[in-house]
Amino acid sequence: MPQIFSSALKAIILAGFCSAAARAAEIDVTVGGPGVLKFSPDSVTANVGDVVKFTFMQKNHTATQSTLANPCSPIENGFDSGFVPVADTTTSGFPVAQLTISDTNPIWVYCRQVNHCQQGMVFAVNPGDKLAQFQAAATGNTTATASSGSSATSAASGVATVTATVTVSDGQVLTTTYATTAATASSTSTTSTDHKVIVGGTGGLLTYSPANISANVGDTVTFEFHQKNHTVTASSFASPCQALSGGFNSGFMPVTTDAQTFPTYTVQVNDTKPIWAYCAQTGHCAQGMVFAINANESSANTFDAFKAKAMSNSTSTSSSSGASSSSTGTANGAAGLKLRGSGIVGVIFAIALGCLL
Repeated sequence: MPQIFSSALKAIILAGFCSAAARAAEIDVTVGGPGVLKFSPDSVTANVGDVVKFTFMQKNHTATQSTLANPCSPIENGFDSGFVPVADTTTSGFPVAQLTISDTNPIWVYCRQVNHCQQGMVFAVNPGDKLAQFQAAATGNTTATASSGSSATSAASGVATVTATVTVSDGQVLTTTYATTAATASSTSTTSTDHKVIVGGTGGLLTYSPANISANVGDTVTFEFHQKNHTVTASSFASPCQALSGGFNSGFMPVTTDAQTFPTYTVQVNDTKPIWAYCAQTGHCAQGMVFAINANESSANTFDAFKAKAMSNSTSTSSSSGASSSSTGTANGAAGLKLRGSGIVGVIFAIALGCLL
């Protein structure tokens, strides 16, 4: 009897999964494209369990959760794909981010590339009759947290502003300025220096080299991504392994073992406050893969203290394996955003296979 009961229970569970799978829909949304600054379609209606699949086309875009009231600013703890650079020469294998719907409340989304939101690059799930209001608020919004150095008005201290530039495989350059505070530069250098930092490398290196640098206002820091799959993601001294809201984020940069050319990500230093960063790949931050600009070695907040704090942290907010990545943030009907190049999650495949048997 116990064996019969166990078999029956398994059958019921499998039937439930199959029923849910049968009801769930996959909704395709195209992000960007040659000369295109839009999500297509710009809104969808989705049920609980449905999956919205964002396919990122050419240039460099994000799918970032916002609010109806502030379309061009990220919502705290909302999902964010990070920047997904796609070369103009790409014709297949476009990266995909999947968003699973956990309730039917409206979900508001925008692209946080420079001025894209203000040009109407917004999207909504279950907007009801508020889509036009959302779009109007976006295009009438002259500032965004990720678009210009003069846009932020926060009085918070200790957070630096930087200008980030991504260079993808075909040499195109895409620039974004992150302004997380209305910081005032304390000094200005008449000549600027570019500081080169190697990220990762062969043999499983989990390092930024060098990991701790000093830079003047106007200097640039170019991160050159080597083998494996890493990020450079702004964080804070208090939380080394958590992404800073509104901070810069290269997104995952997968590099093959036989690569001869390497993607780069450049930030321009706009003030002399400390800038803290980490790799959002699973477990890398906790293994000490952190970086700092202008850490105050005369204070308690030294680079070594930052690294020690990171290594005492067993979790980070983002993870990835191979050429894929995922974000665990959830908010307002979103059960998490998964960014991937290709591949199938094993447990989902197993359930789907069971439905076919």
